[in-house]
Amino acid sequence: MGSGIQRAQAFMVLATLLYRASHLVVGVLAVVPERLGDPTACLGTVAALAVSALVYGTALRDGWFDRRYVWADVLVTGCLLPLAAAASGGAREPGAFAWAMLLSTSASAVAAVALPGLWPVVVVAVLVATNLPGYLLARADAAVVTGHVNSLVWSALIAWVFWRYLCRQGCQLDEATERAVTAEAHKARYAERLEHHRALHDTVLATLTALAGGGIDGNDPRVRARCAQDAAFLRRLVEQTSGSEPRREIGAALEDAIRSAESLGMRVTARFHDLPAVPPKAAGAVGDAVREALNNVHRHAGTGHAYVTAAGQPDGGDGVTVTVVDRGSGFDPERHVPGLGLRSSVHGRMAEAGGAALVEGAPDEGVRVELRWPR
Repeated sequence: MGSGIQRAQAFMVLATLLYRASHLVVGVLAVVPERLGDPTACLGTVAALAVSALVYGTALRDGWFDRRYVWADVLVTGCLLPLAAAASGGAREPGAFAWAMLLSTSASAVAAVALPGLWPVVVVAVLVATNLPGYLLARADAAVVTGHVNSLVWSALIAWVFWRYLCRQGCQLDEATERAVTAEAHKARYAERLEHHRALHDTVLATLTALAGGGIDGNDPRVRARCAQDAAFLRRLVEQTSGSEPRREIGAALEDAIRSAESLGMRVTARFHDLPAVPPKAAGAVGDAVREALNNVHRHAGTGHAYVTAAGQPDGGDGVTVTVVDRGSGFDPERHVPGLGLRSSVHGRMAEAGGAALVEGAPDEGVRVELRWPR
């Protein structure tokens, strides 16, 4: 559909085209049955049709009026044709050339829309000056002349008002669209940064924290392999390319999370049962949430052993429930304030994928993290 301004232009081209078409129909009906033998009337009708086709054909093709053709329309259809019709031999009554005068009103309308600045005022003045002699030749009364001048002025004025209004609305629509696009781009950048922060927190930061704590051997092949994976992730992040391929199976996502924890020296006992096929986004969210839950066990639980269970719904549906349990130091629910890992990497990820997370714990009784998809 184009921009708001382009829509406004398309509407005004169509509106003035219909206005001109109504006048051309009157002209053809006036000439064909009564004045078919009058060369001036026939040539005038052909000229009006040709100029109208030129003006509106190019406008429909290009999206807006060509000012050169608009001026040609004003001179031919609005000025010369009424004078020629009035000066022809049989035109001594206003009704005999009213069809030509009628065309000049649509010429004033298109000029008011297509010409800039004060040029529409000049056009209306020229049309009045060239149409009045025709009425004087026919000795038209003041009411007829006044009515025609009124039509010339108000056709131009109404078209100009419509055009200005549509221009304003089109500009507002374009501004609103630009604001919406900017907001969506900002939202997308924020979501991308948030995902990067989560990934850094769950991978690189977890590895560095484990190494800094001295609880693992930096020369262990598994630790070195994890460091290589984290380095590859950082390299992709710097190069602004996507990370690993989307996980298509939840089982593979869980295995990745468990291997990541085991590379830090943890022992993970895992049991999977009847895992369903879930969307890649959901599988990735569950896998990353499990990874962060195991990172928390390694950092805070005071134990090197965790238990991961995953199972589909008993009724065979597409849902899945995953639990991560440890028997470590636990926490006091009344005093515990969830950190970034739980808020963003666990609860946040699951919520964005349409799932939910539940964290339960008690002092010296360990922690249980339950992940459900769908919610």
